[in-house]
Amino acid sequence: MLRFFAERALKSFSDRYEYDVSYMRHMLKVSPSAFFKFAKLTELSKHCEAAPKDALFAAKLVGAVAEDCGPCVQIAVNMAREAGVDPAQIEAVLKRDRAAMNADTALAFQFADAVVRRAPYADEVRDVVREQWGDAGVIDLALAVQIGRVYPIVKLALGYAKTCSRVRIDDAPVDVVKEAA
Repeated sequence: MLRFFAERALKSFSDRYEYDVSYMRHMLKVSPSAFFKFAKLTELSKHCEAAPKDALFAAKLVGAVAEDCGPCVQIAVNMAREAGVDPAQIEAVLKRDRAAMNADTALAFQFADAVVRRAPYADEVRDVVREQWGDAGVIDLALAVQIGRVYPIVKLALGYAKTCSRVRIDDAPVDVVKEAA
């Protein structure tokens, strides 16, 4: 019975985001217990107590870009749009254009980028995030950057990350920049 509802949820997700959920279907078929534990990440991906949505999605995007070449980044973009994030802020993060970011987006971008790169200045940026949004804001961004990384890594580890795709914001293609120019 749970498997039936899980299949319906996967189909709905796949249709909504035009995303190939084959790796999740494989997990459901081979190890339902692993699938249902993995599915709990959906709730974690929605966590936010203190950081503004622009900041939260900037961190998710940085995490996804660090591990993916398109499909998972596209989902993060689509979810950011659904949440009402300004497309210009999404594009600025994807292009690593800090001059085009608002203050919240820029701070979250800098924090998430420092985390994924294990930069020596990560402690300093974390302190600024803490000053801005408190410890809850640090937690929000820490979870957001990591959740952006989990899905593409699991997909890759299971052998399903075979396709890269062009990322789009609404209908406009965006050239994603992985490293600073």
